[in-house]
Amino acid sequence: MDREFRHVVVRALAVWIGLLLLLLASVGYAYLPGGPAKLPVGLLIAAAKVALIAEIFMELRKASPLVRVAAAAGAFWLGLLFLFSFADFLTR
Repeated sequence: MDREFRHVVVRALAVWIGLLLLLLASVGYAYLPGGPAKLPVGLLIAAAKVALIAEIFMELRKASPLVRVAAAAGAFWLGLLFLFSFADFLTR
């Protein structure tokens, strides 16, 4: 096994273990009484998952500026979709 392949496999396994730990954290926290802090903590865990995937698998830090702009535009439009869906839900 050459060194580069081993590095990729170890990095992918580390991210997989990190995502599993974050999954366990979100499932475990779902069963705890959290009160008003439940939503922000859940969103913080979800943001950590997104950051792991964007950094390691999408390699956005090393990507060209055009790829970064495309990822930011996608995140912006996804945010607008969530915002308008939530606004529609609140007006019904």
